[in-house]
Amino acid sequence: MITQENTRNLLACFLWVLKNLETKQLRDWWLQLDFIKKTIVLDIMDLCVHAFEYKGRGSYYSAFSTTGTSAGATNDVKQRLANVILSGAGSAREKLIERRRQQQGGNVIDPGTRRWGRTIHQQHVESSLRPMNEVELDIDLESHLGSEAALIVLDTLELIVEASTETDRLNTILSYSFVVLLHLLGAHQSSATLHHIFASQRALVSKHPEFLFEQETEQSSDLCAILLRLCGSGLASTRSQASASLFMLMRHNYCLGQSFARVKVQLTVALSTLVAGTQVQLCNADCLRKSLKTILMYADQDELMSNTPFPEQVKELVHNLHMILRDTVNLNEYKEDPDMLLDLMLRIAKGYANSPDLRLTWLQNMAQKHNERQSLAEAGMCMVHAGALVAEYLSMLEDDSFFPAGCASFEKISPNTLEESAVSDDVLAPDDEGICTGKLFSVQGLLGLLSQAAMLFEVGGLWEAACKILQYIRPIHESCHDHKKLSKMYFKMGELEKKVTEMTGKRSLGAYFRVTFYGVHFDDLNGMDFIYKERPHTSLAEVCIRFEQFYAKSFGHGVLELIKDSKEPDRNKLDPEKAYIQVVFVEPYFDSYELKWRPSFFEKNFNICRFYFDIPFTESGKAHGNLANQCKRRTILTTGNVFPYVKNRIEITHRESYVLSPVEVALEDLQRKYDTLIEAVRQQPPDVKRLQLQLQGAIGTTVNQGPAEMALVFLADSEEVARDKNMRKLKHCFRDFVRGCAEGLEKNKELISDNQREYQRELERNFTEFRKKLEPIFGKRTSQRWIKKNREKTVLHNIARPSNQRVV
Repeated sequence: MITQENTRNLLACFLWVLKNLETKQLRDWWLQLDFIKKTIVLDIMDLCVHAFEYKGRGSYYSAFSTTGTSAGATNDVKQRLANVILSGAGSAREKLIERRRQQQGGNVIDPGTRRWGRTIHQQHVESSLRPMNEVELDIDLESHLGSEAALIVLDTLELIVEASTETDRLNTILSYSFVVLLHLLGAHQSSATLHHIFASQRALVSKHPEFLFEQETEQSSDLCAILLRLCGSGLASTRSQASASLFMLMRHNYCLGQSFARVKVQLTVALSTLVAGTQVQLCNADCLRKSLKTILMYADQDELMSNTPFPEQVKELVHNLHMILRDTVNLNEYKEDPDMLLDLMLRIAKGYANSPDLRLTWLQNMAQKHNERQSLAEAGMCMVHAGALVAEYLSMLEDDSFFPAGCASFEKISPNTLEESAVSDDVLAPDDEGICTGKLFSVQGLLGLLSQAAMLFEVGGLWEAACKILQYIRPIHESCHDHKKLSKMYFKMGELEKKVTEMTGKRSLGAYFRVTFYGVHFDDLNGMDFIYKERPHTSLAEVCIRFEQFYAKSFGHGVLELIKDSKEPDRNKLDPEKAYIQVVFVEPYFDSYELKWRPSFFEKNFNICRFYFDIPFTESGKAHGNLANQCKRRTILTTGNVFPYVKNRIEITHRESYVLSPVEVALEDLQRKYDTLIEAVRQQPPDVKRLQLQLQGAIGTTVNQGPAEMALVFLADSEEVARDKNMRKLKHCFRDFVRGCAEGLEKNKELISDNQREYQRELERNFTEFRKKLEPIFGKRTSQRWIKKNREKTVLHNIARPSNQRVV
């Protein structure tokens, strides 16, 4: 039987022959072999690399301290097998020995462990007495043997490739040779041996770049992975060689097509695998960063490529790899901070923009994190982005009218989906090897992603968005003539639309806060400004308490201070030893023209990127005063993306502010009262409680700052009203407001029961008093004419209703 020791001896003889043959004889012998035998020779060379690989000193101590050669491991395996055969687990013999051990105090020696009158334990004790200097000598011999074997294989490999250059089987020989070379490069080697292997690898790539980048792309990917791992070596010489090989790989790929997109993708995938698979420690991460800087240095010093886009492309790739490495290593550090964690995950996903499979994976990971936090709108958006990404790449392969035309077709759902565009030169086609190979890059995969998005939107209360998603699914079902699924889909859409109708006026899709960080304790967040999207009905106090509790654990008690004022703090007056967070409640902001195409509640809370907050002030310096002196400073904040997004906070990219005069403040206040009142009046189905609350706030106000007081303060002087544009707007707004109050009273009268008739009469008396206060300004006839027109509209509206809904 051929043992491991015999195998090593035979392979050593094979290597001795290769080394001592004359070069011409070896070349002639190689050329005379048929193709099958050539592949066998290369396989044997690959086996030599494995058999003589030096494993490191630690792995040899156990073998050489008990036996004279490394064959002891094989003998141990044989002995264990013999023991199992003689006394298998659960056998009668083993049970007998166990009973005797219990009877005699556990001192029975198993006869199966005796060999020639000595126990295995005795053999181990005797053999372990070998002098340590002999063990060290054997280990040194193994290391030298491993280096010698690798160099013989490397020399022979170079001769084989050179001899096969003019043969018709060159590409196949190159393929086998690259396998052996990659094995050499990936095995444990001394730094001196690696130096020669790197040189051979660079020579082989420079002579046959087309073979590597156009035919054997899988081996190119393996080479990138091995070189990137060696860039993380603790030895500076190894890092330098690996960096040089990577740079030359990029350069050769660029020279073939003015871009090294394939190497970019392969390096990105390799870094993802390296970080996720080996849990890169900080020291390895630092070594990788040093290697990336070395590659940048090579690009800057390459005079032949200085006038091409190549150096900039190298800088872009290195920056991208650096960001992915930094963010991935930091994931564990911020696992308790969900907002920072999602920021890192998004940055990593963007770093994989040229590798759609990996980007899709990270988008799904983000959706899972949001789901765990019950941020269902953001989880749904992650799935929409995933669907847009799949549609973008499938559109390059599919040309069907029913199929979404890339991610641009999802812009109607969210403009953010344009981030999934495959417009970069670095993006490879989906039919290239290794690109878009996952199951989700198919029609069924796209349907699954969109269905998950619709489900998340439905549970999260975004029923209109769920309907829009289903409309993208409908053409695909129609093309497949799947009428059963179409029926279910239309039924689901009907249910969603019904929920929208039933919940009119009762919905809340989120609360928004501006959060600013100050202080060196926050590192990269210092001075940054965000809009945070929180759950519906979240109060300012809840957000502040959450920040206090979280950062008390991170910084310690007494370090964090909350700035509760909306004004911009003077950063020079802040204590550098402390951390500060300013939290301000903000609301969505719309220009007047925007409101025309955002009439519904959903449209005013979906795809929004502008927010505002007001700081009240008076000319005297006080925050609040009477109506004639009350001003506001309004600040409008614009975010880089629209809400909802794939994360809960978005950085503010632009801000502007302006001052509202007292009459503008009054006009805005009255307009807001009218809008909420008329929304309650025309709500279907009607909500009596909501309507009565709005009526009470409109005409039952007893404080001086009510609508009647506004009219007396700003509209008493008719000449000034005629000159001032805002005052004229305020007058027109009062006309609509009075009509709305009259319509609300009519509606309330229709809906109330008999036990609320007295309440209705009280509201009507308040309305009469309200009109009397306005008569000195508008005149009695004008006020009556406004109400008369409103009643005429109500009658016409009543006639247009079905008979069972008319007002009596």
